[in-house]
Amino acid sequence: METSVELAAARTALVLVDLMDRIVALPLRPRSGDEVLATSLALAGRFRAAGATVAAIRVERPGVAAQPPGSGLAAGVAEAADLVVVKRTVGGFHGTGLDALLRERGVDTLVFAGIATNMGVESTARSADDHGYELVFAEDAMTALTGEEHRAAVTLDLPRFGAVVPAAGIRLG
Repeated sequence: METSVELAAARTALVLVDLMDRIVALPLRPRSGDEVLATSLALAGRFRAAGATVAAIRVERPGVAAQPPGSGLAAGVAEAADLVVVKRTVGGFHGTGLDALLRERGVDTLVFAGIATNMGVESTARSADDHGYELVFAEDAMTALTGEEHRAAVTLDLPRFGAVVPAAGIRLG
């Protein structure tokens, strides 16, 4: 795992995956949903202060009545100027318009945080790689259903797509 990266705020977006109350409350490892939420919110605050884009992705399950944008997200995950997209698949790109929204803002680099590391985060990251984005993963702003799944994703899979760093090591210029 790398220790730090320097990113251009104007071309970078923080992508928060599935930080919804019902998902944050699940029994997760190697860290709790509340720990991931706190780290993600601190990261989002830094991104907003630097003028970088924050994009929140939430899942809408089949059979559940449609909710307004932002509904179901944990408090503080999405603010008025942030992008919010609803996904109906594991990843956050298919059928959401996320790529077009990011391109409109001139974004070419994505920093990922969220739940679950090996599911929503990894699936969205793989699609982002297919779309040509540079990728960074905030390791301590992610977690999974088991510690083994998280560790496999951050040590074996995600490093093939981008840099895996602690949230504190992400610097915006």
